[in-house]
Amino acid sequence: MYKVDSKKAEEFISHDEIMDTLAYANENRHNRELIRALIDKARSCKGLSHREAAVLLECEDPDLLQDIYQLARDIKRKFYGNRIVMFAPLYLSNYCVNSCVYCPYHIKNKSIPRRKLTQDEIRREVVALQDMGHKRLALEAGEDPLHNPIEYILESIRTIYGIQHKNGAIRRVNVNIAATTVENYRKLREAGIGTYILFQETYHKENYEQLHPRGPKSDYAYHTEAMDRAMEGGIDDVGIGVLFGLNTYRYDFVGLLMHAEHLEAAFGVGPHTISVPRICSADDIDKGDFENAISDEIFQKIVAVIRISVPYTGMIISTRESQQSREKVLELGVSQISGGSRTSVGGYADAPADIPVESSAQFDVSDTRSLDEIVQWLLRLGYIPSFCTACYREGRTGDRFMSLVKTGQIANCCAPNALMTLQEYLEDYASPETRRLGEQMIREQMELIPNPAIRRRALERLQRIAEGQRDFRF
Repeated sequence: MYKVDSKKAEEFISHDEIMDTLAYANENRHNRELIRALIDKARSCKGLSHREAAVLLECEDPDLLQDIYQLARDIKRKFYGNRIVMFAPLYLSNYCVNSCVYCPYHIKNKSIPRRKLTQDEIRREVVALQDMGHKRLALEAGEDPLHNPIEYILESIRTIYGIQHKNGAIRRVNVNIAATTVENYRKLREAGIGTYILFQETYHKENYEQLHPRGPKSDYAYHTEAMDRAMEGGIDDVGIGVLFGLNTYRYDFVGLLMHAEHLEAAFGVGPHTISVPRICSADDIDKGDFENAISDEIFQKIVAVIRISVPYTGMIISTRESQQSREKVLELGVSQISGGSRTSVGGYADAPADIPVESSAQFDVSDTRSLDEIVQWLLRLGYIPSFCTACYREGRTGDRFMSLVKTGQIANCCAPNALMTLQEYLEDYASPETRRLGEQMIREQMELIPNPAIRRRALERLQRIAEGQRDFRF
């Protein structure tokens, strides 16, 4: 039984509905009239249903595919302009009691060094991240009630928010930890987190259970219903995603969009972000063992159709992807990327001599460039690297954020906020060439702010930033 607003995982992610959707999409993959009608419908920027999106994903007609990609570019530009939000992951602990077959943190892996950061070590990591220029972090930790209880996560969040170093400050802490209780989600909200992120990995229940043979994560329903509990706990910004390559991409693509539709139907707020990681090698994990791994071409199509189908959501891509791959999907829909990332515990500051940093990584990093190199690269591509956290700190979250995005009003504050945070980065952290490119970008983009009063105030604040003041926002 499929029921979009049900609180039961197997009803809002109905296997029969997914299979019917895939059959419908396959039957209509050459239906040019239908595909053209769906592209035209999507131009209204109101999104598409999971069944409509599945049809576009099946399209292989070169002309229609180019129309799909161009529409994705247009929608991305309409909602997010040329801004790309920057963040970095911070791994707190790789202790884990689960047996996930695709992750080197699984409990049976005896070769990976286990480590949990102390609060002093967290401070050193955060200072190192601040010295790069980061303002937004995504906390990562394995699931281990003994080593990584919720109290440890909460203490770590307090530590991070309390660190002031030179002109550096972490202004938003997103959290990616295991599914938990409504009470614990309420505690995370009270701690001031930004977005709660949890990847489903795969929506195929039978495959999910095979991939998670033991441990608390093996409970498919509890994991899939986690976002409902987070919303009930008061967290109104949530981020979903699958790990493409674990299951057939078509199935998980449809499940992902059904999950977004469920959150919208049940809570009036869809996902704040959607992440699109692909299976990646690390330690004792070989991506060659996963027969459902997808090509770059399929990956780009997935990104484009998600952007068309869920136009309001932020899309995230990590350093799992190469520079070339990231460049392709930036224009098709991605709005947030990590930079200068380390996927190991203690990867940013000096690690203990007896624990090689690379040996504790969750996955191999493909894009190994520094944050400054990535900022410079984005500027050369015509993007504004943004370190903005204004919406979260001004209370524009959940339905308040979504209403601004869906009406397009968010652009009135996003552009100047992005430019002001870029100016902070240029003043405090940038190399000379990055600073030159960034200042040129700011001059050009300031002229494009349509509201004269906002443009005037932004120019005044840019001058005050140059004089040493920090943290202005609209």
